[in-house]
Amino acid sequence: MAADELADKLSVEICKRLGVLPPLLPYSDCTIVRVPAELRNVNEKAYEPVVLAIGPYHRGKNHLMAMEEHKLHYLKLLLERRGENNVTRYLNTMRTLEERARKCYTQPIGLETDQFVEMMLLDSCFITELLRKYRRPELRDVNDPIFNLSWMTKKLARDLLLVENQIPFFVLQEFSGMTLMPGEEKLFRPMIYSFFRILIPGHYCGQYSDNSVQEIKHLLGFIHDSWLPSPSGMRSPEIVTESCDWDLIRCATELKEAGIKFMEVKGDSLFDIRFDNGTLQIPRLIIEDDTESFLRNLIVYEQFSRDDNLNYVVDYMNFMDCLINSPKDVELLCQHGIIHNWLGDDEVVANMFNRLGDFVMVSDHNYYSEIFCNVNKHCGRRWNKWMAHLRHKYFNNPWALISFLAALSLLLLTSAQTLFTVLAYFQ
Repeated sequence: MAADELADKLSVEICKRLGVLPPLLPYSDCTIVRVPAELRNVNEKAYEPVVLAIGPYHRGKNHLMAMEEHKLHYLKLLLERRGENNVTRYLNTMRTLEERARKCYTQPIGLETDQFVEMMLLDSCFITELLRKYRRPELRDVNDPIFNLSWMTKKLARDLLLVENQIPFFVLQEFSGMTLMPGEEKLFRPMIYSFFRILIPGHYCGQYSDNSVQEIKHLLGFIHDSWLPSPSGMRSPEIVTESCDWDLIRCATELKEAGIKFMEVKGDSLFDIRFDNGTLQIPRLIIEDDTESFLRNLIVYEQFSRDDNLNYVVDYMNFMDCLINSPKDVELLCQHGIIHNWLGDDEVVANMFNRLGDFVMVSDHNYYSEIFCNVNKHCGRRWNKWMAHLRHKYFNNPWALISFLAALSLLLLTSAQTLFTVLAYFQ
């Protein structure tokens, strides 16, 4: 076959593929993403549900099937409480939301309409009822294992904040509105935050997101938009954007050698880090089994965010990664109350922070850029550099310190002897 005929055949084939290519969806519609392979490969378990599948991405996995039956139990109990004998009106509502909900997922969903609608109904019912029962113990069934097993609610909270384990927030809001209980009109968002507080690090628990339903993407997005610096510590996007040309700071042990002090700040948001008069003031961070998963999924969420001025979690991760290079840095921060290591092993915590930033894009508009600049200026002053060198060379072990003190004593004695000799001469 001639070359021009092959080219024409290929041209026809490509044109056919272009003709059936679906249109690009608006970026704002695709709100429930899959974790990029390079991030997933760093720690796959951090993105995988342990007990509960929500949405289509993890649907049907064997170890999650027990909770699928529990979803049916929650729907049955809801109908009994409301005196209803079928789910027709709920299904009809979910069918009206199907097309819009499908567009929220970045990958095509291979479920038939009935399967997709059933999934939205059971998932939104389970989440809504879980939040209600957590807030109102009188609604719980005495045989409900979720509330009879002390560890279960925390694992459910973890799974519900996985970036791939989401349904659109407007679906959840619609079902909640259809099943409102007396006095519940303004409690839906507080119920969400009340449930997830058990998972959120830091003293200050943020503020309820006042975004509209259209702006809130899903539960993970709701928590992200609510978990902010405290009002007193908030820097405006303009200040962050216009701040100095920043560079990374040294690790905690090296900063200590340069004269930087560390102090735990109590009662503030985790993000309210300050540098004042040579002291880094950092809120306490409790590190436990689910901390890495929580942070990693928020980081992925921010990586797909259009506003890189407010990527607090990525910027916080970058700051802590600078401070922590080794178990010694973790030990130092633990000694000052900044890190509470419930994992027990300082090396595990160091490795966690050193790998959190792998394949993560950091914005030029870092929230802590001003702190980076001021810390580096402090360490760059001649006196501080000389003191850092002195501490590093002579004060790192007792023998070096003894040698330094002996040499200093000898120098002082020699100087005193010389002084007395000179004085005696003139007398």
